[in-house]
Amino acid sequence: MDTKLNAATAISQLLSPLNEDQLEIFASILIRTELKKNELLFKEGQISDQIGYVYKGMVRQFYYKNNRELTEHFACNGSMFICIESFLRQKPTPLKVEAIEPSVVYGIPYHPLEELSKEYYEIGLLYRKMLEASLILSQRKADSIRFESARERYERLMKNNPEIIRRAPLSQIASLLEMTPETLSRVRAGTL
Repeated sequence: MDTKLNAATAISQLLSPLNEDQLEIFASILIRTELKKNELLFKEGQISDQIGYVYKGMVRQFYYKNNRELTEHFACNGSMFICIESFLRQKPTPLKVEAIEPSVVYGIPYHPLEELSKEYYEIGLLYRKMLEASLILSQRKADSIRFESARERYERLMKNNPEIIRRAPLSQIASLLEMTPETLSRVRAGTL
């Protein structure tokens, strides 16, 4: 069932367990948003004031560079996303967050999370685990682009995130992997 407490429990189980009382306190700050396919949660130039948890559906973070749309990250059922610099510095983001399919997202707002982190050690630990997960994901992506071939990047995505392969448009997958759609087609066909 889709409730704030269920979302809080799922986030806690994903990263760092909270006791029942803390789960209810954490759940009280969550912001539920339903998104239609192609609807934006955050726009370029907006302050990303929430860490997102995808309860149902799929979203992507992307930006434009040299008139090209570049996908930074996908998040689907049971995963999180953050525009980390905008969130931590409370400054406008160059990223957009868009629903790839109808989605339910629970936002964890910056200021209430900061306050709860000061008051409850375990919620502070959960917050730290959210940031750690984001930083590790960013580092892995950077390392993948630097050190892996196009085939290796695709195979890693297939192994670690098969939902993305099944649910996202190929042009966006190619963008995520920093290759052209033509290169992705050759990789998938086994000719590269």
